[in-house]
Amino acid sequence: MSLFKSGNPTLSEKQFQQTVFVQDGQQMTVKGTMNKFGFLMLMLSAGAFFAWNWEAQGKNIMPLVLTGTIGGLIIAIVIMFKKEWSGFLAPAYALLQGLFVGAISAYFNFLFQESYPDIIMHAVGLTLAVAITMFLLYSFRIINVTNRLRSIIMIATMSLAVFYLITWILGFFGVHFAFLTEGSTFGIIFSLIVVVLAALNLLLDFDMIEQGSAAGAPKYMEWYAGFGLLVTLVWLYIEILRLLTKLNSRD
Repeated sequence: MSLFKSGNPTLSEKQFQQTVFVQDGQQMTVKGTMNKFGFLMLMLSAGAFFAWNWEAQGKNIMPLVLTGTIGGLIIAIVIMFKKEWSGFLAPAYALLQGLFVGAISAYFNFLFQESYPDIIMHAVGLTLAVAITMFLLYSFRIINVTNRLRSIIMIATMSLAVFYLITWILGFFGVHFAFLTEGSTFGIIFSLIVVVLAALNLLLDFDMIEQGSAAGAPKYMEWYAGFGLLVTLVWLYIEILRLLTKLNSRD
C-alpha cells in the first residue's frame, strides 16, 4: 500500500494499514465515501447556521469557538485512534466544526461589514471552486499523484504544522509574526502558498480514498475517509478567508 499517503494525518498510509480487510459487500467504496462526506457537510452546515444565527442575535460567540475548537480536536484525536467509531464520532465532529466555522465566519462578517461585506460569500465560493477544480484535475489525471509529489506535499504540510505550533507557543511569550495576520506583500505570498498547499492535499485525499476502496478497506473507513476530507476542506476555507482579509487590508 505504498500509494496510501496523504498530507492529511487522518488519511495516512498507516491508518489504512491498521484496518482489517473484509469480503465483498462490506468494503469501502468511493461512492459510499462521498455519500458520507456529503452527510458530514450537511452536519457542518447545520452547526455553522446555528453559530451564525447565534451571533446575529448579539450573543457572545466565544463559547461556540471554544466548544468547536476543543471539542472538535478531542473527537478528531479519538477518531484517529478508534477508526471503527467513525460512524458515530464523525458526525459529531462535523457539527462541532460547524460551530467553529460558523462563529469565525460571523465574526469576520461583522468585522468587515463595511469594507468587505461579501467576504464570507467569496470565501465559501472560492473554497468550493478550488475543491471542484482539484477534483477535476485528479479525475481527469491532469495532475498525476506520484510518489514524489506525495512526498513533497507531505513534507511541506508537516513543516507548516510545526511552524504554526512554534508561532502559537511563542505567542504566549509576546513573540508575534506580523505577516501571519497583516496584509504585507510577504504575508499575502505566504497565505497564497498555504492555500495552494491545502488544495494539493485534496489531491492526495482523493487518491488515498480511491486506493483504499480498490484495496478493500472495511466499510467504516468510508466515515473515516469522509472525516479526513472534511478536515482538509475546513483548513482550505480558513486559509482562503485569511487570505481575503489580508488582501482587503491593503485597500
